[in-house]
Amino acid sequence: MNKAEMLARIEKVIAEGPYSDNWESLCKYNPPQWYANAKFGIFIHWGVYSVPAFANEWYPRSMYIEGSEEYKHHIKTYGPHNKFGYKDFIPQFTGAKFNADEWAELFKEAGAKYVMPVAEHHDGFAMYDCGFSKWNAVNMGPKKDIVGELKKAVEERGMVLGVSYHRAEHCWFFNGGLKYESDVNDPEYEDFYQKQREIGEDTHNIFSTPPDKDNCEDWLMRICELVDKYQPQVVWFDWWIHNKGWKPYTKKFAAYYYNSVKKWGKEVAINHKYNAFAYDSAVFDVERGQLAEIRPRLWQTDTAAAKNSWGYTENNQWKDPVSIVGDLVDIVSKNGVMLLNIGPKADGSIPAEDRNILLSIGEWLKKNGEGIYDTTYWQVFGEGPTKIIEGAFQDNDRIPFTSEDFRFTYKNGTLYAFAMKFPSSGKLLIKSLAKCSAEVGTGDFDITSVRILGYPNKARMTRTTDGLAIEVEGYINTEYPVGFALQLD
Repeated sequence: MNKAEMLARIEKVIAEGPYSDNWESLCKYNPPQWYANAKFGIFIHWGVYSVPAFANEWYPRSMYIEGSEEYKHHIKTYGPHNKFGYKDFIPQFTGAKFNADEWAELFKEAGAKYVMPVAEHHDGFAMYDCGFSKWNAVNMGPKKDIVGELKKAVEERGMVLGVSYHRAEHCWFFNGGLKYESDVNDPEYEDFYQKQREIGEDTHNIFSTPPDKDNCEDWLMRICELVDKYQPQVVWFDWWIHNKGWKPYTKKFAAYYYNSVKKWGKEVAINHKYNAFAYDSAVFDVERGQLAEIRPRLWQTDTAAAKNSWGYTENNQWKDPVSIVGDLVDIVSKNGVMLLNIGPKADGSIPAEDRNILLSIGEWLKKNGEGIYDTTYWQVFGEGPTKIIEGAFQDNDRIPFTSEDFRFTYKNGTLYAFAMKFPSSGKLLIKSLAKCSAEVGTGDFDITSVRILGYPNKARMTRTTDGLAIEVEGYINTEYPVGFALQLD
C-alpha cells in the first residue's frame, strides 16, 4: 500500500465512525477497565542507541551536536561523522541474546499486567515490520520482528501489549549534522535521516516551528499501519506532538484507532503528555513524576528503573526498588498506573540490575497485590508529612517516606492502608480513620477487622477520635511498604 492509498484508507475508517476526528466526538471515549485494574506495566527502551551505550538514548541526536560530550566521544571512539554515522551502528545491533519468551516470563514474575516496547524511537529505526521503510529490525540489525515476537509472548502469558511511538520528533532529531560534513547530508541515506529541519537549539521550546504536512502525513500513515498490524491496546506518544501543528493529525489517529478497535473486540487507550489531547479523549501521562492529589480520570506515570537514562548505558545509575514500590503505591492511591522502563543491552540481554529490580517488585506484589490490582482510589489518597512534588522529572528528588505516611486504596468493601515506612515498634496510628472524622466521613461505616498483607503476624486495632491505632504482634523486618486490609461494614 502506498502513501496515498494509506491516507485514503484512514479517511474511510474515520468516516465510518463511530468516532470522528474532533474533540467533541473523541471526548466520549472512556479508558478501559482492564487498564484501570492493571496498575503496573513494563516500558522497554531498546534500539540502536544501545550499541554506543553512552550518556542516554538521545545519543543519536547529541552525537551530531558539535561540542557536546557525545560528539567528542563519537569522534574519539568511532571517527568523523562522514565516515561513521549513526546508521553505522545498525550492523552492531544484533540482538543475538534476545528471547521474547524469557523477557515476557520476567515481566510476568515482576507482576506486570501490560508491556510496552518502543516500536520506534526518535532515531527512526523501526523495531517492527514497517511497510514504509527498509530501516527496520526485520531487514537489518536483529533481523527479527521485535514487536511481533513480544506480542505473541506477552499475550500468551495473559498480559496486554502496548507500543510507544516517537517518530514525530524524527524530522529534527539529527539536524545537528546539517552544519558540517556528515552522513546526515548524504542523499544516499535521506530515506533514513529524512530532510532534517532547523528548529532552534532548545528542542523543548519549539512551538513556533510546527511540523510540515509531509512530516505529519508520514507519521500518520506509519502509526496507523503499526496499529493495524499489531493491534496494541495502548499507544504512548512522547512530548512534541503537543505542538499545535500536530492537532489535526492526532485527532485523525485517535478516531482511526478508536474506530478500528470496534472490529478487534478490544478496549484501548492513548497516552499523551501535556495538552497533546483534550481532557477525556485519552489517558494523561506524567514523565518521571507524579501528582500531588487524586485525579478522578485515570492517569499514568512513565518512569525508569535507571535514574539517568531510558536506554542501556555502561554507566547507568539504578534506583532502589524500595523507592519504586513506594512510588507505585502513591500513584495507585491517586487513581494512577505506573509504567516502569528497563533498557536491554544491544545483544538483547536484560541487565542484572534491571532484572533484580523487577523481581524485587514482583516479590512485593505477590504479598501486596490484593491491595493494588483491581482497586480504586479512596475518599482521600492518604496522610502524612511527606509531600509529593507534582509534575514531570521529579523522580530523582523524592523525599523518603516516614512511619507517619499512609496511602489508601479500596476494593469491594475493603479499605487497604499501606504503611509507607513500617515502624520498628510495630505501632501505627492512622489519623484520618478516626471515629467520626469529618474529613472522610468515616462515621458512616465501621472497621470490623484488620489483616496484614503477606505476613502471618497478627494485628490488633483500636479506633478512637484520635485515629485508628494498629499494633502488630512480632517483628516485621522490611524497608518496603506494609499493607493492611481493613474490613468495612
